[in-house]
Parts: sequence; C-alpha cells; structure tokens
Amino acid sequence: MKVTIDGISVEVEPGTTILNAARQIGGDIVPPAMCYYSKLEGSGGKCRTCLVKVSKGSEKDPRPMPKLVASCRTTVMDGMEVQNITSPEVIEARKGVVEMLLINHPLDCPVCDQAGECHLQDLGYEHGAAKTRYEFDRRTFEKIDIGDKIQLHMTRCILCYRCVFTADQITNTRLHGILNRGDHSEISTYIEKAVDNDFSGNVIDVCPVGALTDKTFRFKQRVWFTKPVEAHRNCDKCCGKVTLWYKGEDVIRVTGRKDAYGEVEDFICNTCRFDTKKTADWVIEGPRKVSHSSVISANHYDTLRPLPVVKTNPVLQEANKEQFERETRL
Repeated sequence: MKVTIDGISVEVEPGTTILNAARQIGGDIVPPAMCYYSKLEGSGGKCRTCLVKVSKGSEKDPRPMPKLVASCRTTVMDGMEVQNITSPEVIEARKGVVEMLLINHPLDCPVCDQAGECHLQDLGYEHGAAKTRYEFDRRTFEKIDIGDKIQLHMTRCILCYRCVFTADQITNTRLHGILNRGDHSEISTYIEKAVDNDFSGNVIDVCPVGALTDKTFRFKQRVWFTKPVEAHRNCDKCCGKVTLWYKGEDVIRVTGRKDAYGEVEDFICNTCRFDTKKTADWVIEGPRKVSHSSVISANHYDTLRPLPVVKTNPVLQEANKEQFERETRL
C-alpha cells in the first residue's frame, strides 16, 4: 500500500499504522508518541499526542476523515494522504494535548531523574504554552512504597499504561495496575504489595516521564553528565545486552538498549539491571551512539570537536545534511 505523509510517499505492508509508516520515512514527520510502544501488545490510543489529519482517505474513497485521528491506532489505506507537521490544525491540537498533560504534572524537572530523557519534557519545549490557564489545585496522591528498587511518583504519571502492559506481558505476576476512575485514577499496587519479580525493573525503562524511577540511581547524577557504553554478558534470564552509564570509572546505572524512538530493544532482568554494576561483570562493546538532538550529546566523549555551522554553501549543506534537515523543518 502507498501512503503519503507530509508530501513524502512510502510503500508499506497492509495493516501498518500511520505512525509506523511515518517511522519508516523518519525525520521530523514522525508523530510523537507517549503511550504507544511497539514491543507491547495493546499499547497506544491513550495520550493522543500522535494526532494527525487524514486529508485523503484512499484512492477508492478520497474523502478526508472528519476529525483528527490517533496515528498509532489508525491503519493506512492505499492512496491515503496524511498531514502531520504541515497541518496547522494538528499543531494546534497537539499544543492542547500537551497543555492537558501538563495540567497536573508538577515542575519537578530540577530534581527529577528523568530530566534529559523525558518525552514530555521534549513535547513541552516543542508544543507547550508559556503559561498555564489552570488555576485549580493540582491532584495529589498519598505516597506508597512499591519496593526497594523502584520509586513511584504518581503526581508525574500521565497514565500511559506502559508499565501495566509490561508487567502483564513479560512477567509472571502483575501486582500493580490502574485503580479508581477519572481524575482519581492512579498507578498503584493491590493491598500495597511490593513490585518484585525478575523483570520488574523494565517498568522504569518504558515510563516516558519520571513517574517510575530507579532508586539505586536516584539523585546520583544528571544524565547529560554520564557516558553511555554498550555492553553485554552471558545471562540465563535475559539477552544480557545493556547500556552502562558511567560517571568517571563507576557504573551508576544499567538500562536496556533503546532505539531511536526511546523503546527498549530487548527487556533485561533485574540481575543485569541492579546487581551487576562493575565493569568486570561486562564485556564492553564501545560507546553508545547518541543523537545530536539529545541533551546527552552536550558532553559526549565521542564528539571530539563542535559540529560546524550550516551555511548557505551547498558543499557545507551536503556535509552537514543531518543537521540541516533538523534545523530547517517543513
């Protein structure tokens, strides 16, 4: 099937969603996604940040869809035409969605361990309003202890359900879920049981905000001052392929390897995540490649010199194509 997104055409398999079709093209036309996770069945359709405009339904039925649709849940049709960043309506709707997500979200960035890796932080910078129109008290929750490895900050949660799907699909038992309804909905454990199984730490990796953080890494370092290194080990529980985060010679955090969209490539066990934080425990593969658009690249050791400034010279534009495409949006 052929689908056109922001003027760029791509051929995809039947059943492909608009979001995954955009990911095959790549670049800035890929809609943001806070709840969709390709490794988790049933994810998507919760946050509404991936809204797009279908200006042409298909070759057989060229009528546009009357409302904006969630790209993570809408499958493509042959001849479909979609507008993302080229539609002012989509940009305005996404701005409203971000404002809604930030209504009850506290300004914890100065102390939040997710800062620098937070998708909501990126969305707030790109689409957020300078001031909030919300004048009422923000919702509050009683703090509960869900274990010795994972810290829960319910005030930061955007109810993306990723951690619930992760516990459902890769662990033997799920002890936490969504309690209550509406504005009182919250992530919690049943009868305050501890979330403790061999793969429970993966809920930290899938959380797009700072609602679930690593207690062993808590308040130790800002992520842009660390150095990520790819490593692996022989593990009888998981793939053993991880990213080690160094501060000096010390491994201060271990996470699963993530792709360009912040999704874990392979889930790892708690032994690899929490119990093996020595260099001698791992086979080092080399530095992890960090996107130049990431805040982590500010102090990255793999960049030996500053990137040259893009000028009008065609030779420089070709030599710095990635930078040029990122700076000059459609």
